[in-house]
Amino acid sequence: QVQLMESGGGLVQPGGSLRLSCSASGRDFRLYAMGWYRQAPGKRRELVAKITGEGSINYVDSVKGRFTISRDNAKNTVYLQMNSLKPEDTAVYYCNVGIYTVNYWGQGTQVTVSS
Repeated sequence: QVQLMESGGGLVQPGGSLRLSCSASGRDFRLYAMGWYRQAPGKRRELVAKITGEGSINYVDSVKGRFTISRDNAKNTVYLQMNSLKPEDTAVYYCNVGIYTVNYWGQGTQVTVSS
C-alpha cells in the first residue's frame, strides 16, 4: 500500500525558509516522478515542482529561483527547499506520486507566510 507523509510545514516570516519532506512507503519509487502541489484557500491545487526518476525537474514560474526540489531514492524521500518565501506562498502543500494511472497524495502540510 502506497503511503506518502509530508512534514516540515509551519509559520514563517516573509523572506524566510522552510524545508518540506515527503517520506514514501509501500514500494520502490525510484522509477516514478514525484512532485509537490499546493492549494491556497479558494484556489485550485497547482503543481509547484516535479522531479522524475531520472532527475529531470520542472517548476511553476512563480517559484523558480526560490524553491528547489530534490529526492533521495535510497530513503524514498522527496524534499522541497523553499527560500525567500512570500505571503502568496501560503497554502497546504501536498506530496504526489503517479504510478501508472493512479495518483497518490499525502495528507498535506500547512505553510503560512506572514509577519
